[in-house]
Amino acid sequence: MSESYKIFWFSGIMDVIKSKRTTATFNEIINYMITDAWYMVSEYHLNLGPADTLEKLVLYTQRISGLKPSAKEQEILDFLAVCDDPIIAKYKYTLSLNVPYRFQSPFMPDFKGASWNRISDVIARVNYDSNIIYHFSNSTGLNRSIEISDRWHKYFEINQAIVTGWIEYNLITYLQKRNPSVPGISNKLFPPSERKLEKAKKFWKGIIEYKPIINIYAADGSIMSGDDVSIDHFVPWSYVAHDELWNLVPTTRSLNSSKSNDLPNWNRFFPLLAEIEYCSYQAIWASIQIHSLFEKCRAEHVNSNEAINKLYIPGIDKDSFANNLEELIRPTYNGARNLGFGEWSV
Repeated sequence: MSESYKIFWFSGIMDVIKSKRTTATFNEIINYMITDAWYMVSEYHLNLGPADTLEKLVLYTQRISGLKPSAKEQEILDFLAVCDDPIIAKYKYTLSLNVPYRFQSPFMPDFKGASWNRISDVIARVNYDSNIIYHFSNSTGLNRSIEISDRWHKYFEINQAIVTGWIEYNLITYLQKRNPSVPGISNKLFPPSERKLEKAKKFWKGIIEYKPIINIYAADGSIMSGDDVSIDHFVPWSYVAHDELWNLVPTTRSLNSSKSNDLPNWNRFFPLLAEIEYCSYQAIWASIQIHSLFEKCRAEHVNSNEAINKLYIPGIDKDSFANNLEELIRPTYNGARNLGFGEWSV
């Protein structure tokens, strides 16, 4: 694939089959393509390809709809079902020009060259073949529909898990090629899920009760209270796709919500992050209770040998700790910024 369209078209067809249908218009399948790509593009900022029309369509739809990057699939489909925006229609028309027809080219090896440029010939050739995946209606434009053949529909239903797995594998391979420096591609195909941060939360609550810790995002530099602790990913989870302890910071629920998926201003907030992370580091080695909380936490939230050796062994002085933390987090921060994550500051 030189572009993402065919794999998302196939995914859209599988969405039709999962809904127990055998027919769908181009418009309906493209709506599924938008929902399938929504989170990758708007939530995770993944690149689908140079000048990719589907990527442009998702970003434009998100902008004019006001829907959140984490919007539910049905919310997106409901908006698209009633939307008559001409730019959306234009993007959809572009997507419909070739993909619905060329998708079936592996099953038509005798149909080559200039023949693909004459849609009427393609439709006649496809509709003549009883072994093809789907046939076309006589409608035009985005109202043209496909009808999935009974044999293929049954095959896809029986082998749904295998086919879906094949689509996901090839999509991961494609996205990794287009986003070579982005971590956790396999975790970014679907809507964001709720992370389990209870052990990290208990660890930071223990720190807060042990010694005063500032809320690094609070404009007044206020001290954290154990009654209102929310765990934030300094570099957004939407980019890092992990819950490593060195990237987790306690704050309040309201400030966590305000920061959302943005990057905190580096010059302002990293020194504060390094300060409280070193406070927690000191507490680990000074308090048996905090060390116990850390040990319970590390199995889930300390998985990098580099982090263990640079941040979680005894005898590190404050300046070395800050430098080691910067070496870990700065490349990740820069990668997220280069991918288009916005900057946040109170």
